[in-house]
Amino acid sequence: MIELQSVSGPEIKRVIPELARLRIRVFRDFPYLYEGSAEYEANYLQTYLDCPRSVIVLARDGDRIVGASSALPIEDEMEEIKTPFVQAGFDLSEVFYLAESVLLPEYRGQGLGVKFFEAREHHAHQLGGFRHATFCAVERPLDHPLKPADHVPLDGFWTKRGYHKREDLHTTLSWPDLGESEGSLKKMTFWLREIQK
Repeated sequence: MIELQSVSGPEIKRVIPELARLRIRVFRDFPYLYEGSAEYEANYLQTYLDCPRSVIVLARDGDRIVGASSALPIEDEMEEIKTPFVQAGFDLSEVFYLAESVLLPEYRGQGLGVKFFEAREHHAHQLGGFRHATFCAVERPLDHPLKPADHVPLDGFWTKRGYHKREDLHTTLSWPDLGESEGSLKKMTFWLREIQK
């Protein structure tokens, strides 16, 4: 039976090595094609360790972490994430950023993706003061050579969760694709949902 556990702040430190391995494994797949490293992951995850209002929702099968979903106030994110919202006139204090969800393939299709969204949105409600929840997704060409024939975009799933793609809100992030030694820029488009009226 899969159990969900939310960890925040200093609690995150003890799961960073396992989280890093999970993220590297899952993000190797299309569309992210991420050539990850433990060093980069440790540095990236430090953001969540340093932010007392962050949350990482863990999916555990026994003692093993098989999935994880992260979130934090957008004010505590990197400039590349904040800038599009500043330029569009959003009050950053009202925006909660749902960073990423990773789940091993054999555990997909069991409703955990929905639970990840619910848990992170619940955390935002507990913190209070957030009007919007948002995340961004990478844009890859439809004819990308590494796109699997059976690839199904998550757009439909996100729409069912109440999120809308905002073509006017986008940024670029850099990471090395599979086989690359240097990072290259990727366009990321934001999806947005109002979580409090």
